[in-house]
Amino acid sequence: MSVMYKDADVAIQESAPMIEKTTTNEKTGYRVAKRTMDIFCSSIALIVLLPLLIISCIAIVAYDFGSPFYLQDRVGKDGKKFKIFKLRTMRKNAHQLREMLKDMNESEGATFKVKKDPRITKPGEFLRKTSIDELPQLINIIKGDMSIIGPRPFIPEEQAELPDDRLCVKPGLSCYWQISGKNSLSKEQQIELDRKYIRECSITTDIKITAKTAAMVLKGCNW
Repeated sequence: MSVMYKDADVAIQESAPMIEKTTTNEKTGYRVAKRTMDIFCSSIALIVLLPLLIISCIAIVAYDFGSPFYLQDRVGKDGKKFKIFKLRTMRKNAHQLREMLKDMNESEGATFKVKKDPRITKPGEFLRKTSIDELPQLINIIKGDMSIIGPRPFIPEEQAELPDDRLCVKPGLSCYWQISGKNSLSKEQQIELDRKYIRECSITTDIKITAKTAAMVLKGCNW
C-alpha cells in the first residue's frame, strides 16, 4: 500500500525493506558532484546571508544574554557523531526544562516538539518560523559533516530509536519528510521517506527537494 503526501508528490511503501549500503545510489560521480554543489552553494549562501546572521545574533544576545550559537551532538553518516551548529532559540536553561516538559511532547515523529514551548524566546519564535536558526548548519555542510539534502540528523537518544540504514548517507539540511508534513508525520512515515531518498538520491532529486524547501521558506512556512 502506498501513501501520498500532497505537499511533496511522493509515495512511500508502508513495509519497504531496509536499505543496504550496496544498494544506495551514491556512485562516485554523484558523490563528487554533490560535494561540489554543497561547498559552492553553502559558501555563497553564507556570504549573502551574513548580515542576517549578525542581526539575528544581536537579537538573541539582547533578549537572553549568552552565546547566540547552540552546539549539539548529532549522529551522522555511518553513526559518526558531530557537533551541529544552530542559532540559539531557547533560554539558557532549556535542557533542564525539557525534563519537566517530556510528557507534553506532541510530535508524532522522532523529534521532541511542544506547541507554545515556554523554553523558546521571542526572537527564537521568529527564527524558527523562518528557519533562520538552521542557517549555521551551512558551516556543517562546508566541513563535510552534512549535505544540503539528506536524512535529518538526530541526537544520539533519538537515533537509538531509529534504524541504522538511514545513516548510510550524509545527513542533510532538508529531506523528503521536511517538505511533506515534518513533525505531523509518524516516525514510521519519516523513516520510509528517508529510505525513499536513499533509494532515489541523485542530483535531480536534490535539486527538486532544495527548490521545494526554498519555496516553503519564502512563503514563511515553518517546515
